[in-house]
Amino acid sequence: MKRTSWTLFVAALVIGLVVVRNSPKTHAATTEATPAAGIEIKIDNFTFAPGSVNVPVGTTVRWINHDDIPHNVVSDDKTFKSKVLDTDEEFTYTFTKPGTYGYFFSIHPKMTAKTVVQ
Repeated sequence: MKRTSWTLFVAALVIGLVVVRNSPKTHAATTEATPAAGIEIKIDNFTFAPGSVNVPVGTTVRWINHDDIPHNVVSDDKTFKSKVLDTDEEFTYTFTKPGTYGYFFSIHPKMTAKTVVQ
């Protein structure tokens, strides 16, 4: 191989390695979960909707009361508890640990839902 050809070969190899190294990673190559920007749960007609959500650790969940009746959000294990929310008021909580978090409305404890954090 001539010196000029060898120089071009090495330059092309270096450029190729730089391009591969700086290419965006594909979803399959990513090993760390990216927390969701947030999940919204509506409180309306004495229900939480959706009634169950699965989220990654670090996700902030926002509950918004669209009912005409005040409601609150209380986790089964008392990890979080909102104040009583009037119509269109909201409560947020960021889940920092994996687990299943059941919650309810304290005045009507049969009004339940859950968030599964993975």
